[in-house]
Amino acid sequence: MLAEIVRNGRVEAVHQGAVAIVDRTGNVLASSGDIARPFYARSAVKPFQSAVSRRFGADLHDDELALATASHAGLPEHLAVVRRMLEEVGLDESALRTPPDWPSSPDGRVAAAISGADEPAPIFHNCSGKHAGVLRACVASGLPTAPYESFEHPLQVATRSLLEEWLGHDLPEPGVDGCGLPAHVTSTADLALLFSVLATEDELADQREVMGNHPVLIGDVGRADGILSAAGFPAKHGAEGCVGVAVPQLGLGIAVKVWDGSPRPEATTAAAALDHLGLLGDELAAALHTSVLGGGRPVGEIRSVLELS
Repeated sequence: MLAEIVRNGRVEAVHQGAVAIVDRTGNVLASSGDIARPFYARSAVKPFQSAVSRRFGADLHDDELALATASHAGLPEHLAVVRRMLEEVGLDESALRTPPDWPSSPDGRVAAAISGADEPAPIFHNCSGKHAGVLRACVASGLPTAPYESFEHPLQVATRSLLEEWLGHDLPEPGVDGCGLPAHVTSTADLALLFSVLATEDELADQREVMGNHPVLIGDVGRADGILSAAGFPAKHGAEGCVGVAVPQLGLGIAVKVWDGSPRPEATTAAAALDHLGLLGDELAAALHTSVLGGGRPVGEIRSVLELS
């Protein structure tokens, strides 16, 4: 079990899941739960997808690389970067294959309404930065820009191959992610190994840097992956309750998977894993602490019950 939801001293819900702490060789240093059970890593693999875009020639720097690695909130400043990423290579929003959506954050939805938007749009989708990075790679390498989301497109084939290279084994056939790109299958142990790669691989040094420099792009305001990235632990959340955390200080990766799909215990569980490693300071512990509210005030907390062995 990962965490308990405590309200006024009473446990009203629990979250089951798996946690792994892994080094670059794949050695599992500590774990809890079924770390071999497969699941879709969803947006947690974005740091590696942006690396493939760069391998194919996408000239992404700073905020552009951050957007290609992020699940953005749909704020005007985020959309401006996505539009710039497209315009610089002669494309516009019509090239995006993200499904029409509204911004993922309340502030983004308010801004969209103020701008006069009256229907969902592909650019509002939280993955439009990643898709813009893929499009830039297609243009740079002379590959077709449609259908770039196809499993057979060279960029998608290369992404799977790169993940397999770093994991040291073949992956099952992917599914389809919410944004339309392939959703790659990992396990908690595999995701932790990938984030140990993020912690140590020279090719991913820029990803580490921009994730720390632009934590609100990576994780929106108040989300665990943004808080961790700002604290020097590059992290990326994926839908249905998974998050990977790089620990550059020790060359390790941490992965959390919540089996009911809720993101609620991610912050508390990541904090417990860092505490196990002796890396959770008071300031980060306070930032990752999650209160349970009643009547608009704290009346409880999400409490870790993680036992690593």
